[in-house]
Amino acid sequence: MKIAVGMSGGVDSSVAALLLKKEGHDVIGVTMKIWRGDKAGHAPKGNACYGPEEAEDIEQTRALCKTLGIDYKVIDCSEQYETIVLEYFRKEYRSGRTPNPCIRCNQMVKFGVLPRLAKEAGLKFEKFATGHYARVEYNDATDRWLLKKGQDSRKDQSYFLYRLSQEQLASVLFPVGGMKKDEVRTIAKEAGCAVHDKDESQDFYSGHYGDLIGQKNEPGTIVDVSGKVLGKHNGIWNYTVGQRKGLGIAYRSPLYVLSIDAEHNKVVVGTEKETKCSVFTVIDCAWTAFEEPEAQFNAKVKIRSATPEAEANVEPVEKNAVQVTFAEPHSAITPGQSAVFYENDVVLGGGTIDAVKR
Repeated sequence: MKIAVGMSGGVDSSVAALLLKKEGHDVIGVTMKIWRGDKAGHAPKGNACYGPEEAEDIEQTRALCKTLGIDYKVIDCSEQYETIVLEYFRKEYRSGRTPNPCIRCNQMVKFGVLPRLAKEAGLKFEKFATGHYARVEYNDATDRWLLKKGQDSRKDQSYFLYRLSQEQLASVLFPVGGMKKDEVRTIAKEAGCAVHDKDESQDFYSGHYGDLIGQKNEPGTIVDVSGKVLGKHNGIWNYTVGQRKGLGIAYRSPLYVLSIDAEHNKVVVGTEKETKCSVFTVIDCAWTAFEEPEAQFNAKVKIRSATPEAEANVEPVEKNAVQVTFAEPHSAITPGQSAVFYENDVVLGGGTIDAVKR
């Protein structure tokens, strides 16, 4: 089978290509070029998906593909990344929301633009593979492709992939999805891959987010839930729900960001107790395991990639929108982030957190 492997220069995608090559497939490595330093300022080199280290990663990947004996192609996706990911990122922060650019990038660029442009460039392949820690399985009973958690619970990346469509899931492979991270590093080391001990990307951008937002300081007020002014801020985009550090306010107990009021240029803060709530709405839902639900259902819900999922009731309220009610109150339910619904290790669907009821 002819397979294109999306390669980032890291150990996971490198081992994905290696495993597919060993299985006898006709493999070609592809990397999406997205860095446009002229648009983002002078970010320092760092362990990020978007940053000036991209050129070094590309050369490292090129050398690896040569060692593996597979062809390699760099696909320039920078223009599409600017429009699809960075403009969305700026708009969300300016609106007082905290976006997750990786989820948008996966759905629309990495599993959308990249394979499309690769084919337009003349590459022929039947499947597209990556080094994500997730699994795909076809369910005969429902006639649908299922997205499942990666076998290594510490590295599971299904949260970042929940928006992949049925068409995308039908054409993807995740060769390391059933493996542990330690196994992947061992395979890379035994194969003589220089990236076997390379650190993982920690963020999507290596510099200060202000470089990307490109907004001048717009001073406003920091208030408590009653509206009392407690301090000043220099721009709402410097804050996110749940943030404690950097508020610059002396108070009798620690304060946390509860919400961001972009319309009135205010940051609302409160005590730890005030951060907790149970009910919120989720919009722009994407359903994976089934078509859009008509009745309420119970699921495990994850509201951040690093936050454990928890029991909740999910109730449809309008088209592609649901109300989620946690069994127990949670802190830092953040508009702009994604809520992903699970049943055991299967991703049911998910959407964007819109409003929190206090």
